[in-house]
Amino acid sequence: MVAAVQPRTAAATAGLAAGDRILAINGRPLRDAIDFQFYGSEDALALSVERDGARHALRLTRRPGVALGVELEPPRPGDIATCANKCVFCFIHQLPRGMRKSLYVKDDDFRLSFLHGNYITLSDLDEPSFERILEQRLSPLYISVHATDRELRWALLGRPRHSAEILPRLERLAKAGIRMHAQIVLCPGLNDGPHLERTVHELAPLHPHVATTAIVPVGLTRHRERLPSLRTLTDAEATALVDTVAVWQARFLPQLDSRFVFLGDEVYLQADRPLPPADAYEGFAIAEDGIGLVRRFEDGLARARGRERSGRARRRVTVVSGTLYGPRLARRLAELPLGGVDARVVAVPNEFFGGSVSVAGLLTGQDIQRHLAAQGDLGEVVLIPAVALRDGDGVFLDDLTPADLSRALGVAVVMVEPEPRALVRALRAG
Repeated sequence: MVAAVQPRTAAATAGLAAGDRILAINGRPLRDAIDFQFYGSEDALALSVERDGARHALRLTRRPGVALGVELEPPRPGDIATCANKCVFCFIHQLPRGMRKSLYVKDDDFRLSFLHGNYITLSDLDEPSFERILEQRLSPLYISVHATDRELRWALLGRPRHSAEILPRLERLAKAGIRMHAQIVLCPGLNDGPHLERTVHELAPLHPHVATTAIVPVGLTRHRERLPSLRTLTDAEATALVDTVAVWQARFLPQLDSRFVFLGDEVYLQADRPLPPADAYEGFAIAEDGIGLVRRFEDGLARARGRERSGRARRRVTVVSGTLYGPRLARRLAELPLGGVDARVVAVPNEFFGGSVSVAGLLTGQDIQRHLAAQGDLGEVVLIPAVALRDGDGVFLDDLTPADLSRALGVAVVMVEPEPRALVRALRAG
């Protein structure tokens, strides 16, 4: 389904319009957006389009390498291949009741992995889907591995009905030249220690096709009734893990020309250890998995500092953050030349999810409102990271809006993209 057509593009010239359903390209029926991209890569296209219940034929010609100018509607929940696993650490199983239905959708869809970087287990992937990945060379893919030991992985995935053995599937994808990023959700007492070492070192021979392996700590909420007993890393375990990964990286770098294994930012923060330099993240290929986001943000913040403006009236600003990064953000902002800006960082505890959830992206409107209401004078404006809002909805996870917060707190509330220049601009605005 076409969501929008950019003006003065090949699609606009051909008469394609928002609301059109593209049924086929050059006689090939379309199943989804990937088919549209795959078959729409040619320069001369014959489109079969459904509009207002009638079929139309459109012809489209574009210059080589120039985009068609078409934006497609995102898939509906019913169009997404859902996950049949019951992973012991699944975050969706830890959500409280009463939230929007879309938040409980567990996807395990290779198309979303290719298009958006979602992690998939491959455990439910049937042979036609596997063949399609190979035929259309859907690369890169993001794979939830967690353990290479067959029995351990089967247990971690909640004992699924399908085989949980992962290495043969990764080897088949690697042989076809598919690039992959592997992920290990680390559950202390289950897949750590010797199991973690085995997993990392059984994935390494698949490099460069398995380009990276990310180790991220398990996230636990307080809503774990009737779920398996799990715990988070201790501070001592986090410190030991930082040292272990550093040894592995030093070993892999001369062998693979890559550090290959990377550790989630949370572990460095918990261990109170320095973050690796930017070049140690080798291009930040998996930053969206929390690998190097803090380093990239802080380096960008240093570059965005600019000059201090003098002669301005003082301006007080409250900056909202999660408890994990809040204290560190306060130190970074104190180092910036902000002129007359008095920036106070308030780290908001996550009472809604509880447990070990401490990142800003999972803060709810009610937790922000409750905590800020007890802080006294909030200044002229409250800055909140835009990652706390649901994409496209403009609301927090609990359906409150920034306007609701502004009315309740009696101060302007501004959402700021998690980008250094955006934050500096918002601090200096006015």
